[in-house]
Amino acid sequence: MSITYNPKRKKRARTHGFLARTRSKTGKAVLRRRRAKGRTKLTV
Repeated sequence: MSITYNPKRKKRARTHGFLARTRSKTGKAVLRRRRAKGRTKLTV
């Protein structure tokens, strides 16, 4: 059996990062929600 989780910082940032979030409409909504909740860390 192979290991399924192979973390890569670049891949994580590009998928879930701030710039990736600001690109899409739904991503912007995510940021808006997290700001409204008062999160200190919005994205990865």
